[in-house]
Amino acid sequence: MIRKAMLALVLATATVTPVAAEPATLLGVFQNWSAYSSGSGNDLTCYTLSQPRATQPKGAKRTPIYLMISDWPGRKVKAEPQIVLGYPVKENAPAGLAIGAAKFAFFARGTGSAWLQQLADNGRLIDTMGKGVSAVASGISARGTKTSDTYSLAGFPEALAKIHDVCKM
Repeated sequence: MIRKAMLALVLATATVTPVAAEPATLLGVFQNWSAYSSGSGNDLTCYTLSQPRATQPKGAKRTPIYLMISDWPGRKVKAEPQIVLGYPVKENAPAGLAIGAAKFAFFARGTGSAWLQQLADNGRLIDTMGKGVSAVASGISARGTKTSDTYSLAGFPEALAKIHDVCKM
């Protein structure tokens, strides 16, 4: 499953950065989260990802789905959250991530990935994920289908610590 997840991640992010086209190195599996690194020098990227434990609606046609956090030391970007929704979306379509009572707004791009709307919320989001039990990602496809994906946060703090250590962030 990890190899399948990595292949899908590389395919999903290949248009975002050429680094993703390089082979990834598995840094470890931490309960429901896997940690990877790719590239070297200024092109080094470290990331942790998880697949959902439950998805709604069941049977909806979607490519692999992920919640991931990336470190980009060459860009000085630490713990960038991204939701890979698994379907095309309308440009800047709303998406979200809920952890308990905390809600975070994301914006989605046509490729089906979503990023945090307010960069100032990043620290609070990462802290909340580290203390949480589960996270629910939501989005709307270009065809209007509303989706909800539930991720376990078990192992997230350890996986995050591993990518920060490898990328020295």
